[in-house]
Amino acid sequence: MKVPYLRIGVDVGGTNTDGVILDPLRSSEPGRGIVAWKKSSTTKNPSDGINNVINEMFRESNIDPTDVASVTIGTTHFINAVVEMDKSRLACVAVLRLCGPFSKEIPVGVDWPPELRNIICGYRGLVDGGLEIDGSLICELDEDEIRRQCEEIKSQGIRSIVIVGVFSPVDVVYRQEERAEEIIRELLPDVDIVKSKDVANIGFLERENAAVLNAAILAFARRTIHAFRDAIGRLNLRCPVFITQNDGTILPAHSAARLPIRTFSSGPTNSMRGAAFLTQGLDREAMMVVDIGGTTTDVGLLLKNGFPRQAAAYSEISGVRTNFSYPDVKSIGLGGGSIVRKDKDGSLKIGPDSVGYQIQEKALVFGGDIPTATDYMVLSNEELQIGDRSRVNSSPLKDGLDEFRAKVKATIERIVDTMKTSPDDIPVVLVGGGAVIAPDTLKGASKVIKPNWSGVANAIGAATARVSGVVDSIESTELRTVSQAIDELSKRAVEKAVENGALRDTITIAEVESIPLQYIADKSRIVIKAVGDFDFSRTDFSGMEENMNDQADPIPEETDQISCENQRNSPLEMSKSPHKLVFTKDYIEGYKPQVLDRQWFISETDVDWITIGCYILGTGGGGSPYQHMLRLREMLRAGATVRVISPSDLKDDDLVACGGGKGSPQVSIEKPYGDEIMESQTVLYDFLKLKPNAVISLEIGGGNGLQGLILGASTNMDIPTVDGDWMGRAYPVSWQTTPVVFEKKATMIPSAISDGNGRVMIMTKARTELEAERAFRAALSQMGSHVGCAKGPVSGANTKSWVVENTISLSWRIGRAVAMSRCTNQIDTVAESIIDEVGGPQSAKVLFKGKIVGVERVTKMGHAYGEVIIESAAEDGAGMTEKAVIPFKNENIFVKKIDADGKEQILAVVPDLVCVIDAQNGEAVGTQEYRYGLLVVVLGITASEKWTSTARGIEIGGPKGFGFNDLDYQPIGSFQKPVSVINEYNISKAVA
Repeated sequence: MKVPYLRIGVDVGGTNTDGVILDPLRSSEPGRGIVAWKKSSTTKNPSDGINNVINEMFRESNIDPTDVASVTIGTTHFINAVVEMDKSRLACVAVLRLCGPFSKEIPVGVDWPPELRNIICGYRGLVDGGLEIDGSLICELDEDEIRRQCEEIKSQGIRSIVIVGVFSPVDVVYRQEERAEEIIRELLPDVDIVKSKDVANIGFLERENAAVLNAAILAFARRTIHAFRDAIGRLNLRCPVFITQNDGTILPAHSAARLPIRTFSSGPTNSMRGAAFLTQGLDREAMMVVDIGGTTTDVGLLLKNGFPRQAAAYSEISGVRTNFSYPDVKSIGLGGGSIVRKDKDGSLKIGPDSVGYQIQEKALVFGGDIPTATDYMVLSNEELQIGDRSRVNSSPLKDGLDEFRAKVKATIERIVDTMKTSPDDIPVVLVGGGAVIAPDTLKGASKVIKPNWSGVANAIGAATARVSGVVDSIESTELRTVSQAIDELSKRAVEKAVENGALRDTITIAEVESIPLQYIADKSRIVIKAVGDFDFSRTDFSGMEENMNDQADPIPEETDQISCENQRNSPLEMSKSPHKLVFTKDYIEGYKPQVLDRQWFISETDVDWITIGCYILGTGGGGSPYQHMLRLREMLRAGATVRVISPSDLKDDDLVACGGGKGSPQVSIEKPYGDEIMESQTVLYDFLKLKPNAVISLEIGGGNGLQGLILGASTNMDIPTVDGDWMGRAYPVSWQTTPVVFEKKATMIPSAISDGNGRVMIMTKARTELEAERAFRAALSQMGSHVGCAKGPVSGANTKSWVVENTISLSWRIGRAVAMSRCTNQIDTVAESIIDEVGGPQSAKVLFKGKIVGVERVTKMGHAYGEVIIESAAEDGAGMTEKAVIPFKNENIFVKKIDADGKEQILAVVPDLVCVIDAQNGEAVGTQEYRYGLLVVVLGITASEKWTSTARGIEIGGPKGFGFNDLDYQPIGSFQKPVSVINEYNISKAVA
């Protein structure tokens, strides 16, 4: 029986449709196994472009269609619909949250660009439902409420619905999202329904965002993929059709029609994988891949293993935050079709607008009347055979030729420099149809490589993409080890990859992630990814073709969706506020916080910078401040006043409240906030029959760093927040605080906790804070593993004695430094900028730089214990490497360096701060976000003297407080008190 063996790769870009026919059995030959290739202009109907390019390749190479094993298509169509905010391709979406009492203060699209939010986000309904982290119910699903919500959605004419339940990715018992889908289908059989658990994993807001974007393009995706399949059918090909994903693997076409978001950013990934294929045989080293298309230039770093460098833990799609892992790619508006014109000052302006797929109609060399980058390149290179050279030889373009070359060169050099993580020169690989406009030498490049077939690297990447199988599951480890669970799930992942078309003998386990669930005994979330080559011998593709004919009938070009811009009668009005702030160097240098009569009035800019600083000071713990930042920002936009005062301005008899969240950071990532933190304060002060004069954050690190600001600005309290906290960082337990250092008996009793779901506890007596902590921790696992906690008030006099001063100011300064590094493209030195803000080299230092190569986690007594291993490659890329090992208990405990000879050295240990930041954007990386492949910088900061000046402080906050009794504290430097924003910027009202 004849076995098909050829692979066809097609990449449909905004300007060109590229194709390649590849014989993988000949990939090591000089011709790389490339049987045929073709580049043609993208057509308005993508079906025509695909048909044309494959037909041309068949004609030129005399290929028998029965020899083709698969067709893999990469496309930018779906992400372009979002990026271009095209109302004709984006549907209005309703969101039903299965959330109980949580998230009611968070609008859908709260952090989206306003224009995109107004097009897509049409309705939000809150329904009782949702799970706790252990799989128990927040509350039962309210099926009658779902029916009522369906009537409202129907009345508004919305036909795309997203269902998002709290902890739905772990819901294997109640299947609330599935049951909600069943009810909706009974009442609204013609609507598109997207379950969030099918789209992304843990991370409620980010998963909701991704699901909403997916729902918005479903109808357009069906039309597009129907057109792709139609093109393949007309060519008499009887092979499976795949669509490339953004991780370098492929999806069956029917799966891509349901989950088009997984194709986002697959174009740059295809080009980078194609570049890796084309540079086989060269010394394998990290390379910068510059993919110049007809409209844009995409730049990413190709690692030594031949795969793209991954972006940060969270990624943005057109300004929308999601929890997908993306290749770290930056795009600029430069391509072969870029329009070149004179600017107002007489200088040349290249792009960002482009003639796109109409280049063969509108460019001068093709008889058009619009000067493009291609016209200039034809004029400057006599060997370039594109169009009719005579049309530009006598044109006025000659006068600007030198300026054009200089601008293109500078533009590419600038984007390459932005993507580099060190000043060292790096090889640059030029691919894409527009690569002809790039020079042969570039500043910052050790060499410039233009491989053969570089113009169709994206199609080659599609043709060589691999097949994957992913299993994401919550597993019990009570009767088996984590390793045994991983082995069992690995087998399932392999079978899933085989089911998707992978050849069993080629499958390897590419990624393993095991995350113990905090405060839940013997449970771990395990994610396994298996990857293999396509099985060319397969002839039974019935499983892959399942549902492929669901949309066989022609689909109209336009949907009949009603624009969300006309949908504004939902229960909660959409936020009309602007998108996140964009900082410039001039703005940052000129910005002055508003401080009047020693009261700091917090602005959105301040909130942005404080948030960045809080997470870095969290030393890996404390949970992400992102949700709390959104809450505080919305409060400001609603008219709240947020005030900060200096500890020194407290009166001795003032009462200072304290509050924050207590529990697992994994819960705060997934379960949106409710009223739990405010409720604990209200219950406590009603019990005490007192009103506090000010409030202080329990810890500055992580999400709790913003809680003092939120509580103080709430209408229930309306009091200022103290510029300081009880830790100066984050610690895993609330008895690791400075009041406990200075006072052995319990000083913040009575205390109260609330889960925001009807359960409240008050502890009126305890001998020590440790006893109170243990009691609350015992209750915590029964209250959803996350509660709001209100500590009893402390006097102004004691606050001034015990506080770690000016930590809000310090967070602000750290955030400002990170913002400046980003806007000036100096992320390489962001750690050094932070060091300058915390007291200089005598107080802090860079301890290590490298890539995370291993993470191990276990849960003990409700806390996440483990260690992360970071590897720093030798500068020449050869020889052994140094490693850093960081054990953590929620927070990072110490850093141990292991050199190439195995010699170990402790670089820093608690109470000094060990902070891990993302080398690509300067953001903190929490312990729950540690994952293989992240490039990080480890920063050490000397702890406050409130911890280090006494033996008791070192005992509680040092290594012995984490169970490392054989490890002694050695400071990395001398502590410098943070500079107060209030002292620096204060203006009296009389002067103002």
